[in-house]
Amino acid sequence: MARYFLEVMYDGTAFHGSQLQGDIPTVQLAVNQALSTLLRESVISFGASRTDEGVHALSSFYHFDTEKELHPAFLYKMNAILHEKVAAKALFIAENPELNARFDAISRQYRYRIYSKKNPFLQEKALYFPYHLNTDILNQTAEILKEYTDFESFSKRNTQTRTFKCTIMQSYWLQQNGELQYIVEANRFLRGMVRGLVATQLQVARGNFTIEEFRKIIEARDCTKAYFNVTGHGLYLEKIAYPENCLTEIKDRR
Repeated sequence: MARYFLEVMYDGTAFHGSQLQGDIPTVQLAVNQALSTLLRESVISFGASRTDEGVHALSSFYHFDTEKELHPAFLYKMNAILHEKVAAKALFIAENPELNARFDAISRQYRYRIYSKKNPFLQEKALYFPYHLNTDILNQTAEILKEYTDFESFSKRNTQTRTFKCTIMQSYWLQQNGELQYIVEANRFLRGMVRGLVATQLQVARGNFTIEEFRKIIEARDCTKAYFNVTGHGLYLEKIAYPENCLTEIKDRR
């Protein structure tokens, strides 16, 4: 039995999140159906990240097991079967057949995109936010987040996590292509965490809270103190890292 990792990208507005929810359209269901059709056996994949409804991915992974030999044009075949809003980017074989797409990831990186001037081509691809923001304040709040490891204030309730500890490696804002973007990389993320970080920082940048009050929100470890009121469609999962040399890419032969 071999374990494979399938890298995918998707438009999250077409799905009710990434994780399997019975027959409700999700990314995982679309992947499972395509794999089962191509391999002609029931295949259940396991995702690297649980993105909410509307959240996009430029790179996410699903692992699956099979004893069958894969078609030499596996990616081509998968893309012919997959939902139109999902694309298979790459295929890898795991050196360790126990490697887990979710639990063995060492970091994930997200990007949140905001635009301030109405643009129909960015609808459902970024957050329309036509308000003045103090970018100097945003730079300060982004740096402050790296000082902390407990992010319970930015975790939605009814989560199954045993710990709220996360290590943030990167946290910064930038102006790019006429957009304001927030990039954050951490070893793990809590449910709703990135949207909570973005929405709360925007409140500070609009002058509704001071920097000191922002610190108090973090230290309160109380999600009712933070804000989560930004849309999912502005958020992109864009990178997942695994230990070095644990995956070997299998390229299509056509």
